Amino acid sequence: MGSGKVKLNNYSEEGKEFIHNILGKNQSFGEAMLFLSQDYPVNAVCLEASRIIRLPKNNFLEMIDQHPHLSLEMNACFSQEIYYKLKMMQSLASLNPMHRLKGLMDYLKSFHHEDCHQCFHIAFTRQQIANLTGLRVETVIRNLKKMEKEGILSLKDRKILY
Repeated sequence: MGSGKVKLNNYSEEGKEFIHNILGKNQSFGEAMLFLSQDYPVNAVCLEASRIIRLPKNNFLEMIDQHPHLSLEMNACFSQEIYYKLKMMQSLASLNPMHRLKGLMDYLKSFHHEDCHQCFHIAFTRQQIANLTGLRVETVIRNLKKMEKEGILSLKDRKILY
């Protein structure tokens, strides 16, 4: 993706949205399915004006063949994606909403290189956080306030600082 913001989601039989990830500038999606010859199992929805770069499968495989170092970079990306899925599965398995929220925020903050307390902005809406964690938005709001009282995060001008 050249620029913009894309969410990867699907819906339950009851119509509840589950967000798998929200991707930004220079992040990619769908390439793993090119190796499996499978349809992509989730939707990709632009959240803002975005520039999506589409590469046909044969061009993609030719590019990998001509530039083998790209395979190593792709393996690093795949590893990061698997790590994210495993961390989120651990968090989502918890019945404790605060544990689910903390798991998501820990993962998001892991990309932030500064070691700081309550300085990392969680740039998602409460609804997006609910859809990422499988919680109801009311539960997210209530638990964010509880986490603020416990000094885990700060809520300032509708921003979540973790």
